[in-house]
Amino acid sequence: MTTTISDLPEAGTVRLVDHLAAELARAGVTHVFGVGGANIEDLYDAVHRSGTVRGVVAKHEFSAVTMADGYARTTRRLGVVAATSGGGAMNLVPGLAEAYASQVPVLALVGQPPTAQEGHGAFQDSSGKGGSFDAAEVFTPISRFCARVEDADSLRELLPRALAAAQTDPRGPAVLLLPKDVQQARIRLPGRGPARTPKGPAPTPAGPTPAQGLPMSVPTASAARLDGAALAEVSNVLRGADRVLVIAGEEVAAADARAELAELARSLGAWVAVTPDAKDVFDNHDPRFAGVAGVMGHANVEDCLRRADVCLLVGTRLPLLARGGLERALAATDVVSLGHARPFVPGAALGGDLRDALRAVTGGLPARPRDCPQHAGPLPTLMPAPVSPPTRPRTVPYTEAVAAVEAALPQDAHVFVDAGNAGASAIHLLPAPRHGRFVVALGMGGMGYTFGAGIGAALATGRRTYVLAGDGAFFMHGMEVHTALEYAAPVTFVIFNNNAHAMCALREEFLQGGSRTDDLFRRTDIAAGVAAAFPSLDVTGAENAAQLRKALLRSNTGGGPAFVALDCDPREIPPFLPFQPFAEATAGNENADTKESSDERRVVRVG
Repeated sequence: MTTTISDLPEAGTVRLVDHLAAELARAGVTHVFGVGGANIEDLYDAVHRSGTVRGVVAKHEFSAVTMADGYARTTRRLGVVAATSGGGAMNLVPGLAEAYASQVPVLALVGQPPTAQEGHGAFQDSSGKGGSFDAAEVFTPISRFCARVEDADSLRELLPRALAAAQTDPRGPAVLLLPKDVQQARIRLPGRGPARTPKGPAPTPAGPTPAQGLPMSVPTASAARLDGAALAEVSNVLRGADRVLVIAGEEVAAADARAELAELARSLGAWVAVTPDAKDVFDNHDPRFAGVAGVMGHANVEDCLRRADVCLLVGTRLPLLARGGLERALAATDVVSLGHARPFVPGAALGGDLRDALRAVTGGLPARPRDCPQHAGPLPTLMPAPVSPPTRPRTVPYTEAVAAVEAALPQDAHVFVDAGNAGASAIHLLPAPRHGRFVVALGMGGMGYTFGAGIGAALATGRRTYVLAGDGAFFMHGMEVHTALEYAAPVTFVIFNNNAHAMCALREEFLQGGSRTDDLFRRTDIAAGVAAAFPSLDVTGAENAAQLRKALLRSNTGGGPAFVALDCDPREIPPFLPFQPFAEATAGNENADTKESSDERRVVRVG
């Protein structure tokens, strides 16, 4: 093949993807997660050549997004995912929806067919031309910013806008659609000549327009000053209260405001509860800790709320899963809130930067710390044990299994909890590690989220990371164990195998008469299967809590992944408020008689 002059790179230029990889590194990005393909391979080549950003290849694009999500939640930096066109691009949607709903900063770089082929029958065309659908219309509702990069020079404008949008409240995904020829195009290095004006009109952000001209390596923050009238109103309410219950949410973690929260709680003499997705924002062993609020929470939170003069919401809008069972007590209590978004319950609200708000409110209180009033603490809800037939293999109750996890869990580890009965039990029973994250993805609540997210967190921080999931979640995205093994990620996967979609099965029994058994499955030996598939992986099939604890302690000393599976009973009722009346009836509790209405018996409809 003869190389012509026109084929040679122009002096002072680089490929757009090389420039993109360098800019990601300059923004503090250390990993790009994704799945390769023809229309994104040039970016992977540039990442490899850069030597500063590590490319991580997942088994599925959903898990690649959750890797970026877990990376972002544990580092408070931007997570980046890259995927090819067609099915690869569409597989990003549920993961980006979770990041959007949970306000996690993620940048999605999505390959597209070459521009010359758009509208002419290109393979995986999603340009909106020639009868194809428009990928931008798919991603715009689940992103803070979405744009198609029409030519190489337009990236200079679009990339900073995307990074700013992802990291500005309300944070969330930003999406750049990258045609293959644009990725391969040459872009002039800064200072080597005039930049061309991008073709066409500027794309419309999917949310509020981010600030312009901000350094890409510095996350943007709210520049708005606190509202003086709102600050005075909230402060006056709190100063006049003798008993305060604080309910803290995930925004405390996102804003790195744990210290400010603790200082305010001391100044108020307050009890502190947390939402189910924010268990790590306050020390679970602190005497002020009241427990988890909502449908997977502790009865003590409602007791404290009924005794409180004021309920202070910090960094939470108090969605249904966090307020379920508390509605009557909330209606009878003054509510005030701190956070960038107004909550779903009425009350005085102070918006703006959360750390600034916490400091301002604390600054207006007496400097002397106050003890909180006596309270019961986060005592677990006692649920009836299922009665297993003699022929059924012995199973490990959730209380015993979670206690084994607690005994082995390093205090600097991260914990990612998946959906289902196992997840509800972990949220209710397992204290968050003092120096690690305790993450529950409640934005969309998708099963299988934790497998990718735990890997992303472990690779980003190097810390031991526990993934707690049921067999249903494992069968969805558990083959990311392969990714953990390939990259020696320090992840311990703990699979609570009840051979069922057990929460669905219990709903069918309690709410639909139990006529279906669709969600009850034949027994699968998951540990044996994983051990056979991955001979080099440390795999344990734990038959009891002691074996589980031993396997977990062994995993803590290793450098790579480990896998533990144990059998649980699909009929075991988890500490989940919608099931509590049926659990009481199962236990023969006299308080669960038919004289009470379903509302009085606390039947909470979720899902």
